Amino acid sequence: MSPEREPRILVAGVGNAWQRDDGFGGELARRLERLELPRGIAVMDAGTGGLDLAYEVMRGYDALVVLDASRQGGEPGTLYVMEVPEDSVEGKIDDGEAINPHGMDPQTVLRFVRSIGAWPGKVVVIACEPAVVDEMGFGLSTDVRSALERAVALVLETALELRASATLAPAE
Repeated sequence: MSPEREPRILVAGVGNAWQRDDGFGGELARRLERLELPRGIAVMDAGTGGLDLAYEVMRGYDALVVLDASRQGGEPGTLYVMEVPEDSVEGKIDDGEAINPHGMDPQTVLRFVRSIGAWPGKVVVIACEPAVVDEMGFGLSTDVRSALERAVALVLETALELRASATLAPAE
């Protein structure tokens, strides 16, 4: 009998910090990295490096929490929690299909991970309604910046719930 394995949760910030509020995921990840996190919870700022995120997910996690900006129609600064069922990620990556490592958005990362059989047990997106993403510039809008502390608490709560309910993949 193998020893009990602790659930592993990856929290990954994505987005382009040079497009104002699209940098929400990265800024939130950097804030989380400064905290002493519970065991089994890892954080990375993937920025626009979707291939880096895909490779990290392939290391074997029981859940993935993606931090991003997302237009859902609410007021700027509104936080959303959305589960991504594996069967909702459509489209395979066919053998020989070119993948641009600099243009892998979260949907493409998930397609890639699913196509190679490395899907984590659960995928959850925690997103913030942006105010400004269509202009070049650095720095979050006031509304999105003011949502960061609430977002930190929401990410920690979500990651702990995922860890508690994780169906462990077999240890390698």
